[in-house]
Amino acid sequence: MRPDAACGKIRCQATIERELRARGFHAVAGVDEVGRGALFGPVVAAAVILSPDRPIRGLNDSKLLAPERRETLAARIRDRALAWAVAAVDAATIDSINIYQASRQAMRMAAGRLSPAPDFLLVDALSLDMDVPQRALIKGDARCHAIAAASIVAKVWRDELMRVWDAVFPAYGLASHKGYSTPEHLRALREFGPTPLHRLSFEPVRAHARVLFDCDRQLELFETAAAV
Repeated sequence: MRPDAACGKIRCQATIERELRARGFHAVAGVDEVGRGALFGPVVAAAVILSPDRPIRGLNDSKLLAPERRETLAARIRDRALAWAVAAVDAATIDSINIYQASRQAMRMAAGRLSPAPDFLLVDALSLDMDVPQRALIKGDARCHAIAAASIVAKVWRDELMRVWDAVFPAYGLASHKGYSTPEHLRALREFGPTPLHRLSFEPVRAHARVLFDCDRQLELFETAAAV
């Protein structure tokens, strides 16, 4: 399925969910992932079925929200949603099957854990191998409340995980950069080498690893998939 492209000025709203409910769908789930471009740790996905009777103001792409605002919204989403679920795929699996497939796997796992089960999926940019009607939306986390809610829950969950791992690997600064490629993180990789939870198939990590991997340009898989 070709993802729907965004056009014009993007506004995050619940229009698509309302249209789907008017067509008879009752459990419309938004699905999104975070951590796709990180060098360390899992890719995390969340799936959320929002309640039309308990709206949440301020939903938007998690990347556009201040950390304190994300935390507040994540708590409201978990409290008011009809259902929510989180799933993660670890770095070793990412290295084995590539980040594109790992992201789709995490999304499928999160959507599959929802109770009640969704009868329609709104997915950020990707299509999923699930026997559920679905729609892929480019920039879905900035256009659709359900996907935005999923992005917020996933982001807050993964950020907390990075704070936990920061205590285990304090030399890498994980609590501040969340495992992404920053000057601080790259300096630590040069000085200490990768941990067992780094993604060895990603070039900045592979450059300092003792084991070589032949899997380059992982993130380009997303661009190729979106063009199909």
